[in-house]
Amino acid sequence: MNEIFLLKLGEIVLKGQNRRAFENCLKGNIRRRVKPYGDFHVYLKQSTIYVEPENDSCDLDGAWEACAAVFGIASMCRCRPCEKTTDAIYAAVLSYLGDELSMAKSFKVESKRADKSFPLNSIQLSQEIGGRLAEAFPQVAVDVHNPDYTVHVEVRDFAAYVHGPAVPGAGGLPTGMGGRAAVLLSGGIDSPVAGYMIAKRGVEIECIHFFSYPYTSEKAKEKVLELAHLLTRYCGRMTVDVVGFTEIQEAIRDHCPEEYFTLIMRRFMMRIAEKIAREHGCRALVTGENLGQVASQTMEAMAVTGAVVNLPMFHPLIGMDKEEIVTIARKIGTLETSILPYEDCCTVFTPRHPKTKPELQQVEAAEAALDVESLVERALANTEKVTVKYDED
Repeated sequence: MNEIFLLKLGEIVLKGQNRRAFENCLKGNIRRRVKPYGDFHVYLKQSTIYVEPENDSCDLDGAWEACAAVFGIASMCRCRPCEKTTDAIYAAVLSYLGDELSMAKSFKVESKRADKSFPLNSIQLSQEIGGRLAEAFPQVAVDVHNPDYTVHVEVRDFAAYVHGPAVPGAGGLPTGMGGRAAVLLSGGIDSPVAGYMIAKRGVEIECIHFFSYPYTSEKAKEKVLELAHLLTRYCGRMTVDVVGFTEIQEAIRDHCPEEYFTLIMRRFMMRIAEKIAREHGCRALVTGENLGQVASQTMEAMAVTGAVVNLPMFHPLIGMDKEEIVTIARKIGTLETSILPYEDCCTVFTPRHPKTKPELQQVEAAEAALDVESLVERALANTEKVTVKYDED
């Protein structure tokens, strides 16, 4: 029989009457993600999703990597199915796991018997297979408390399955079950991680990027689109709205007090982002803000910038240390792109002494010198929509 994947559900099992909707969504997401790698049968039984290749032409390694990025899976393992007899299980362990077992210093067998009609219980099955393996591999010690390698045997409805240690899945909830949100995506480290974190809660995301040519280069825009492309491994396809922001930044520079440059700029970003978000059916805005990291991310400053929108604003990184954010960026593969030396518009016209504890009335007074509505409308008209797909290359 072919090698197959067993994908164990996470917090979906805690759902009540709508659990089936989560399960169906997850199965659909998995089917879409493995489709480029061949024909797979994806089905659910006993809180486990089975991903079974239908022919020998399937790319199992590619499908495995795709499943590792699907939200909603707590753990996953590649396994060998076999008949539900001790002889067949032992033969499957030898052929499928023999090489790894032979290189281990110690081992144990851990069994689960979901099919209660199987004649041996879990402990008896572990003892039977473990005893045979101890004879076959006398150089490998038996250690049931802290083994170097664990052989897993699962006796289920359809077959018995043998595998080595499981690996963590992506966790979270299936994409599509948490609504849709718009992520303000810069070229830095934080905002891609924020997009990943909100997507992990089952949220479909669209991205909005503010582009200030010629102060920021085409390379900077390409960098952001690459970050979006990397996120699609987890989130699926998305649209990136690239907003022409130069006129607004120049107007702020020419007509507003320098200490308020960043605050007024971010208020414009929020106004524009809300309009674009509503076009996409998004019900929230997501930013990579982190409390106290820079002058515009104090409580007072964030209150001022958020005052211009009615949509909820989510800040998944708000209480994280920078090192925690960097660790996640490295894990999801965005760090190396984020640190490329192409700056985004947030670094244009940075004030020497930014206001860290602004009052709303002061910022509104400083902003009164601008024709806000006209500037917003022209920026929206100067927006490029780019569709990004993970499998586009």
